[in-house]
Parts: sequence; structure tokens; C-alpha cells
Amino acid sequence: MNVSVFRRAHFNAAHRLHVPGWSEEQNRTFFGLCNLPNYHGHNYEVEVMVKGVVDPVSGYVMDMKVLKDLMDEEFIEPWDHRNLNLDTEEFKNLNPTAENIAVVIWNKLRKRIDMRFNLCIRLYETPRNYVEYDGQ
Repeated sequence: MNVSVFRRAHFNAAHRLHVPGWSEEQNRTFFGLCNLPNYHGHNYEVEVMVKGVVDPVSGYVMDMKVLKDLMDEEFIEPWDHRNLNLDTEEFKNLNPTAENIAVVIWNKLRKRIDMRFNLCIRLYETPRNYVEYDGQ
């Protein structure tokens, strides 16, 4: 009996989308307002899905308090109210697009969540724009 459980969280962070190898004009043209030199911010919403077999004793797929704590430790506390480009090691050399943020979150959690579970990250950059990554 496979069941998917979800935990939702949010963090606020600033970033600038910029490719160092491109000219300022190329970056401005490609990324538009997301390339503002003084950065811009988002109220990110994150959904983490863990899918697996329900434990017959506890009735849980995974303890949601444990999942919450992992999310807090791995990306909520380190990234909340930060500038992703300037204040985090993960994005010093990686463009902090929604796609890259979702992959980084997945990689961080994958190291800490048992491999018997499927893992999927859904990251909302705005209420209308989101990305999803499941490790493939």
C-alpha cells in the first residue's frame, strides 16, 4: 500500500538570475526583471512529497515532524530572509533559478531520507509559477 504524504513550508529570499559569462545586455534581455543588479525577492512555497509503504505498526509513511525538522535544517532556516546569491554556499556558483533551487532541495533531502521512499519537490516561486523535481 503506497501512500504519498506532503509537507508544505515557505521561505522568503532574494536572488538575481545572472550568467557571469554573458554580457550585461544578454543577461538583461534574457532574464528581464529577474536580472536587476540589486536583486529581487520571492515568497517561496515548497511542497515535499514522500511516497512509500505505510508502516503497519505506526500507520505512517514517514513521521511528518521528522520531515518538518529536516526541511527546517536543510533549507528553511539557512535560506529564509537571505540573498541566495550572496548568503548561501549552494548558489555562489549556481544560478538560483527555481529549477536549480528545487534540485538543490531534493539533493539535500535525498541524503537524509531513506532510499525506500520516493521523493518529489514542488517549488512555487509565485502563485502561478512552479517547478517540480523527482530526481529524474
